[in-house]
Amino acid sequence: MKGLKRICALTLCVGLFAGSLTGLTGCVSIKSEKRIIRISHAQSETHPEHLGLLKFKEYIEENLGDKYEVQIYPNELLGGAQKAIELTQTGAIDFVVAGTANLENFADVYEVFSMPYLFTSEAAYHEVMNDTDYMKQVYESTDAAGFRVLTWYNAGTRSFYAKKPIYTPEDLKGLKMRVQQSPASVNMANAFGAAASPMSFGEVYTAIQQGVIDGAENNELALTNNKHGEVAKYYSYNRHQMVPDMLIGNLKFLEGLSDEEYEIFEEAALISTEEEMKYWDEQVDEAKEIAQNDMGVEFIDVDVQAFKDKVSGVQQEMLDNNPDIQDLYDHIQKVNEKYAQEEE
Repeated sequence: MKGLKRICALTLCVGLFAGSLTGLTGCVSIKSEKRIIRISHAQSETHPEHLGLLKFKEYIEENLGDKYEVQIYPNELLGGAQKAIELTQTGAIDFVVAGTANLENFADVYEVFSMPYLFTSEAAYHEVMNDTDYMKQVYESTDAAGFRVLTWYNAGTRSFYAKKPIYTPEDLKGLKMRVQQSPASVNMANAFGAAASPMSFGEVYTAIQQGVIDGAENNELALTNNKHGEVAKYYSYNRHQMVPDMLIGNLKFLEGLSDEEYEIFEEAALISTEEEMKYWDEQVDEAKEIAQNDMGVEFIDVDVQAFKDKVSGVQQEMLDNNPDIQDLYDHIQKVNEKYAQEEE
């Protein structure tokens, strides 16, 4: 009997030490640990998306803390966006934040966001993305691939930045410019006259530094949060895209939630978007000031219409080649028209 007690005690200690709190046959039965929820993203811990995810974590743990613990992995610690999406598909991680360009290979409808000059104003862009009833059908378009979008994050307006100044589209001719890893983004950059170089966001700094590429295209926060302003000293406001980032969840995990739990996750996602947007404009202003004063980046205002003209045929070409984007494109145009009429 004493021997059996010793075995039970030893087994319990080993189980606790290993972090395995499963039932110990013949000795003790202990409930399982909290389910760990892992979220991957590419940004720093000060980025608005990370701050939004902290709010997501807070809301989940406040309401379901007895079941779930949320862990956030910034700075591509779990791999670049495409790799992290694959991990989310398999359930190795539960959520990832990725750009719509990364989703094009899984659902054709997302290609519309790579269309240059799709939105005519930030107000129109925000209204479209905040229309949760409409966007739900877009978000569910990747179900067959094993994941679903829960919400969007504002990723600002994308423009070109490089080692040399870009004043006109002609200045892009022959420049190797990093774009997101999507055929539509490649076609757009090539239409501008640049040599498109798709690569993971985490590789951009070193690629510019070593001369593998001449520049990239992104929002102002890339200059400071990701230190691209150390290696690219000219930022040109041609404003060719407004592309959201998406919070993507493993479908099996989401469908395994109870109705009440799923509703809490949806609420947490929307709250995280509100938090992210609260910080966005403030951080853009701060990034411009830091990039200009501390990093020596020159911000260049350009004739945007000249850049629009250069890619004027790209929109129709995309519509002709991908009928799956037509409905969303038409929906966006109606919102664009609404704001254009308000400005008249």
